[in-house]
Amino acid sequence: MTAPSDARARGTRLPRVRRRRQLLAAAQEVFVARGYHAAAMDEIADRAGVSKPVLYQHFPGKLELYLALLEEHSEALVEKQREALESTDDNRQRVTASFQAYFDFVAGDGEAFRLVFESDLRNLPAVREKSEETFQRCAELIGKVIRQDTSISDEEAHLLSIALVGMAETSARYWLNNHGSVPQNAAEQLVARLAWRGISGWDLTRSGEEDGDGD
Repeated sequence: MTAPSDARARGTRLPRVRRRRQLLAAAQEVFVARGYHAAAMDEIADRAGVSKPVLYQHFPGKLELYLALLEEHSEALVEKQREALESTDDNRQRVTASFQAYFDFVAGDGEAFRLVFESDLRNLPAVREKSEETFQRCAELIGKVIRQDTSISDEEAHLLSIALVGMAETSARYWLNNHGSVPQNAAEQLVARLAWRGISGWDLTRSGEEDGDGD
């Protein structure tokens, strides 16, 4: 996401892709500050330094703006999770990296996580489906690793992956909303250690990782 763009002069012509990113950056600032229902297209255009007709050329309405942001940040979270799991072959480090991905996402600039996890539009089918899809995609990535490296069934691996994603999301959001008492790195390590102590109890199909309960 680009930096706040309200200082850009009205009328400045930009390539379509850059203009779109500018408008999304402005919309994110307004949605996070005010919530979807209180946000106004006038304010978003003002924040972006464009006229309302320019805003409507790119997005037919406020919902389309919101859904574009939700899509962008949902994809970013899934990609963070994918990169974390592919960053190492060591399963304990994978668990830590997976939790780090969630903590990094909620700690990111612009509070993008609120658009994904704390939307006041969760009752809308399009928003609810995208949020659930994001959760499931992250779980599927984790479940694939569990299935590869343990002898448990596909159904059991999926259940464990759902539990791990829920644990990562809930703990990361709680940490952010109550930050200050535990540094981010320490919080990540603490929750990852709890998760590893549990999941390492299953027999591994690869050698060299059986002793999973060590600190």
